Amino acid sequence: MSGFERIIGHEPIIEHLKNAVKHEKVSHAYIFSGEEGAGKRMLAAAFAQTLQCSEKGLEPCGTCLSCIQAESGNQPDIIWVSHEKPNSIGVEDIREQIVGDMQIKPYSSPRKIYIIDEAEKMTIQAQNTLLKTIEEPPAYGMIFLLTTNAEIFLPTILSRCVVLNLKPVGNKKIKNFLMEEIKIPDYKADLCVAFAQGNVGKAIKLACSESFEEMKGHVIRIFRNIEGMELSDLLSALKELEQFKTNIYDYLDLSLVWFRDVLLFKVTHDANVLVFREEVSALQKHANRSSYEGLECIITAIEKVKVRLRANVNFELAIELMLLTIKENL
Repeated sequence: MSGFERIIGHEPIIEHLKNAVKHEKVSHAYIFSGEEGAGKRMLAAAFAQTLQCSEKGLEPCGTCLSCIQAESGNQPDIIWVSHEKPNSIGVEDIREQIVGDMQIKPYSSPRKIYIIDEAEKMTIQAQNTLLKTIEEPPAYGMIFLLTTNAEIFLPTILSRCVVLNLKPVGNKKIKNFLMEEIKIPDYKADLCVAFAQGNVGKAIKLACSESFEEMKGHVIRIFRNIEGMELSDLLSALKELEQFKTNIYDYLDLSLVWFRDVLLFKVTHDANVLVFREEVSALQKHANRSSYEGLECIITAIEKVKVRLRANVNFELAIELMLLTIKENL
């Protein structure tokens, strides 16, 4: 498979892009906006490959020279803009790789397409430099901005681009893909799907991750027994949790899935709707002992930790407070 065929979900966006090609109403600037792993790179790459394909269809043919070059990352008129600084795309990056280069006509294609990944990292000065090119590009020039946060762009850039917001993909589509293509069992696919929340890239990453299984086991061990833990036990659990510090947001999302399962079982008494259904006895125990208000307090506490950690609050203090809140409300 090549082009749009390999993309799971995002049918409205794909339809929009194909219609633009079909009716020859392709814009010179697009913003693909969605969280990391949502599929921005695949959509932008497939659209660029389609526009440069020698067959001029609504899908890339996959066999012409341009398509073959695009598949290998060597199509000279599809340029992926790079940046040396990890957290910033500066004026010089834009001037050297886009503004100056766009004055040179395409080597072998009808267009020159510039794709800026992580475009939210552009400085204000870089955005202003790019704006001049977006306002008056040569007829063959196109710019794709890939971002997790389109709101960070200047209003003048937003007004001159077609903004495509990626929506979560349906759980059933992701689950079928994981089971058919990655060959994981039903129960594991359910967990990955619940955890990914419509993000295909995240679901695939989890399905292939050994550390994810380790995190899952740790979450189960802690929350299965947390009511009976003394303060010293909680501090030991906190120390163990530091091994997952680099993936702490994934760990916290797993914790959310656990307590949403508790809440769901309290409401439905149906084990079949649970993600951690192999742990139904522990979930049932929590559900019977906890109030709706207590579970809501736990879920809020976990969400607050994510916010605090992003604000660089002390890791140990934030996690310790969360664990104490969970214990008090079970």
